[in-house]
Amino acid sequence: MAHPYDQGEQFCPAYHHAVELIGRRWTGVILRQLLHGTSRFAEIRDAIPALTDRMLASRLRELESEGIVRRTVLDTIPVKVQYDLTDKGRDLERTITALSEWADRWDDSAPAAN
Repeated sequence: MAHPYDQGEQFCPAYHHAVELIGRRWTGVILRQLLHGTSRFAEIRDAIPALTDRMLASRLRELESEGIVRRTVLDTIPVKVQYDLTDKGRDLERTITALSEWADRWDDSAPAAN
């Protein structure tokens, strides 16, 4: 039986783009946070220690331009902005969950069980 990744191609541009996008610093944790539902900028920032406003804004813009995150401006006083995942972004849930489970299973920083 052929290996599922053996498609006769040594390099897959689509896969490379996806890994580069999702693998950028802070992107995975931002996506993981947004899987919990719609959030405002400060809620995302406060949920992720050490994430700066500048980096969060940059990553959210990038994810929005890729069609993964939707930015909604609410017509309130003061104006509120909220972020949520598009269908394309929510389609990453299995991937993010699998990576989270893998990280939990192989986390060397956790204390060893006796």
